[in-house]
Amino acid sequence: MQNIENKIIQALSTGNDKLNYKQIAAKINIYDKAGREEVKHIIDKFVNTKILIKSGRGKYRLNSKYMNKETTGRNYVTGRLEVKYTGSAWVLQDGDEEDIFIGERNLSNALHGDLVKVLVYPPREDRKPEGQIVEIIERSRKQLVGIIHIEKGLAFFVPDSPHYRRDILIPGKLLRKAKNGYKVVVKIIDWTPGSKNPIGEVVNVLGKPGSNEVEMQSILAENDFPLKFPAEVEAEAQKIPTAIPAAEIRRRKDFRNVTTFTIDPADAKDFDDALSYERLPNGLHRVGVHIADVSHYVRPGTLIDQEAYERGTSVYLVDRTIPMLPEALSNNLCSLRPHEDKLCFSAVFDLDDNAKVVKEWFGHTIINSNERFNYGEVQTIIDEGKGRLAEEINTINQLARILRKRRFENNAINFATEEVKFELDENAKPIGVYVKVSTEANFLIEEFMLLANKKVAEKVGKRTPHNKEPKTFVYRIHDKPLDEKLLTFKNFVKKIGYDFKVGSPKVVASSFNSMFQQAEGKQEFDMLCKLSIRTMARAAYSTNNIGHYGLAFPFYTHFTSPIRRYPDLMVHRLLDRYLAKGESVDAHQFEEYCQHCSQTEQRATEAERTSIKYKQAEFLEERLGQVFEATVSGVCKWGIFAELKESKCEGLIAMRKFNDDFYYIDEENYTLVGLHTGKSYRFGDELKVRIVNVDVQRRQIDFDLVEE
Repeated sequence: MQNIENKIIQALSTGNDKLNYKQIAAKINIYDKAGREEVKHIIDKFVNTKILIKSGRGKYRLNSKYMNKETTGRNYVTGRLEVKYTGSAWVLQDGDEEDIFIGERNLSNALHGDLVKVLVYPPREDRKPEGQIVEIIERSRKQLVGIIHIEKGLAFFVPDSPHYRRDILIPGKLLRKAKNGYKVVVKIIDWTPGSKNPIGEVVNVLGKPGSNEVEMQSILAENDFPLKFPAEVEAEAQKIPTAIPAAEIRRRKDFRNVTTFTIDPADAKDFDDALSYERLPNGLHRVGVHIADVSHYVRPGTLIDQEAYERGTSVYLVDRTIPMLPEALSNNLCSLRPHEDKLCFSAVFDLDDNAKVVKEWFGHTIINSNERFNYGEVQTIIDEGKGRLAEEINTINQLARILRKRRFENNAINFATEEVKFELDENAKPIGVYVKVSTEANFLIEEFMLLANKKVAEKVGKRTPHNKEPKTFVYRIHDKPLDEKLLTFKNFVKKIGYDFKVGSPKVVASSFNSMFQQAEGKQEFDMLCKLSIRTMARAAYSTNNIGHYGLAFPFYTHFTSPIRRYPDLMVHRLLDRYLAKGESVDAHQFEEYCQHCSQTEQRATEAERTSIKYKQAEFLEERLGQVFEATVSGVCKWGIFAELKESKCEGLIAMRKFNDDFYYIDEENYTLVGLHTGKSYRFGDELKVRIVNVDVQRRQIDFDLVEE
């Protein structure tokens, strides 16, 4: 027992790992059920004695106080610095530990979002913990976006984000022709300890604020995405041979004579997946999931590979796509365009009439797609039962229906999410807003992509007589939600008539799906979907497989989109290595890769959301003074957020607008409540609002409440 205790502490004392009990057990090479239970028992004991701290969603970390007092006798902690809009600064800690207040003179040269090391001062009675930043472990941003101000020959830069409250001095020779009032991208090049302001250099002049091009580039730069590919990367891409050598074709399984097609959005430019279908003599259905073989063209260590890793993902703004790979690859060489020979990495399944996988095969192929469909065309074929490749499409769709039904029977959660789309004019100005609707054509593709991702993960990660020691792999994981979040959600939905049970993953999934079925078509459906998603943990990439909670898959990865996601490219390389009986890769190194890719994914998501907010603000700028139907979409100390029913645009009704009473927030019930009148505004309530102010550059929309 003592030996296991020491191993657990050792496993958590390297880096800033936050792991669940299964991951901790795996780190100390314990995989059997009894051993895991013992690890869980020790963890509970360590939590009670404050040696370990709960770090959200069933994860734990070593208490930094315990670790540092043992080694140094002083109290150091690490955490992310958060600078509030008001100017106060705090270092955020995980679990139940209180956040640490950092006075301005103790900030050193740290900026919002930085990972920092803090010396915590001895506690004082009735005072919040306070400390001093002694080390900047990791900068959160490589570059900042803002406005250049030039006064009396002195140039300084003011960041757009209110989180960054330090002006940056720009020497004249480092202005790069930026003019007063221009929006620019700046990087800090020097910050002498003790000096108030850093020195910066303009790395990109975006132009005058307000234009669509400037604002979209600002959004990318704010989230550390490059605005273009380096010339040397583009040059390397152009040098890749386009012809496929005969020797390469011979080493691959040839699917060029098998019926094959792609299904993508009508405006798609890159096609990274295709399906093939053939009915076998034994009555089975052979469905091939063919994925662009990016790993054949993008080799580790090349400039293209380094750039793709840094980006981590393609970014989809409202009016443009910022690809992970240069266009020569993403739209041409790797894109599975119709009537062209293309190299693929494929997962091929033989299924019976009940969509049970009887046989599977993974390997390199060559295909020639017969048709390039969009989702609307395929949906018409499904609805009418006729058209190009109707027999193949309807057969595959019938199999997809069975796979989808079985997935939900196995406790996958059927979340309904809305995707806002804009109709843009020739100047990228929004002239309409609509919600994208998923159809059976979408579900057809989704089910076979899910099947491929699941089966690839099982191939590497599942223990079998032939795979007794699974090798290091990249998984797409999704942790279970926090119990307290589920309990809060349960108590809330009970008040509006829904019986939600908490317990095992099976019980919770069944409760979600039952609730969605009951609420479909009712006023509260959208609100319940959004709140449900907010209770969930965030999906991520990791070598420590804990399964995918939302999909109810014990093994899951991302194999199907290597043109636009770097983790899929890593998965292709690893699967290829292991199919060839190669040795396992270094787990620690690949965990770092996974964490990087999870971070780039989050940044891309933030950029995409920001571009939507910008276009929503542009759309409503023309509608000042108009009144719209809305629903309450959030409650916070600044007021309530409301979402317009028709356009899905969100704005704030400021707290000062509620001047008929003293209002307080009932957090458990997502409600703003009047102390004396009892009047309340709850998440999902319907109301009418008037648009009173739109700040397009700040992406902020203000509403007034229109009383009936």
